Amino acid sequence: MRMPASFRASRVLLFSTFFLLVVADASGQASQPAPAKNAQSASAPPAAAASAEDSKYVGADTCKTCHEEIYNAWQKTPHWKTTLNKEASHQGCEGCHGPGAEHVAGGGDTSKIFNPAKHSAKEVDAKCLTCHAGTHPNFDRSPHARAKVSCISCHSVHQSKEEDNLLKVSQPTLCFQCHSDTKPAFNMPFHHKVNEGLITCSDCHDVHGTFGANNLKSTADQNAICTKCHTETRGPFVYEHVAVKAEGCVGCHTPHGSQNPRLLSMPAIAPLCNQCHSGVANNTVHGMGAGSSETITCTNCHTYIHGSNMNAAFLR
Repeated sequence: MRMPASFRASRVLLFSTFFLLVVADASGQASQPAPAKNAQSASAPPAAAASAEDSKYVGADTCKTCHEEIYNAWQKTPHWKTTLNKEASHQGCEGCHGPGAEHVAGGGDTSKIFNPAKHSAKEVDAKCLTCHAGTHPNFDRSPHARAKVSCISCHSVHQSKEEDNLLKVSQPTLCFQCHSDTKPAFNMPFHHKVNEGLITCSDCHDVHGTFGANNLKSTADQNAICTKCHTETRGPFVYEHVAVKAEGCVGCHTPHGSQNPRLLSMPAIAPLCNQCHSGVANNTVHGMGAGSSETITCTNCHTYIHGSNMNAAFLR
């Protein structure tokens, strides 16, 4: 059956239109400039830069070829574990000493590597604080930093006789190397048991710096440095001794050592109390006047001198 002429004409027109569209699309694509072969080079510079930077690092295994003894000791320290699975600049020996390619190429030229022993204390501290700033945020303001006592003055990075904190030697020997004026106090008849190893200097002092004097650890209540061990004096008390809150424990006690019992800063209790209570303690009513027995002291009656829950005069 023959199709109507109008239908055949429609089919021819539709086909012609389709053909023209295809040809136009093909010619349009042909007219567009071909993508440059190095189009990806626009993003290449950062990658190239990163590659160039990474090429400066040779890896700890290369360092081991010359420094095997140091490497074997360092491999047992916490530093070795914390450098794993990190970018090249934080990997292995080069995490602290910097890139080693030039050092190796120079046949071990020490000027081409960061050697802490040949740099200033400030430079050494800056290198260590790139990782430890969060743990020791106050070190730059500490007396140790101001005195140019660097991290490696106390710590042995590669190996340590003291596994705890990589100290060169144990406390208090390490501290006494500089603080020789404090050492005799711990030989007093009454002293904190530092030499005996019962407590350490760092139990009370933060050697990396605090906002307190003498690098004392900072707490909301500064007496907490003492009361964490001397819990019976901690409180809180209904009736507080103002001197304890105002001056703290060191108002009456010498913290390192003393010739007086209880580390008191004076040999007798009455004169110690008289520093604040002179108008009361000299009164004969209290037994402190002329002719009174020297065995009678303030604490015979005022037993709870650190604070009381029963009496405002701290009576027993």
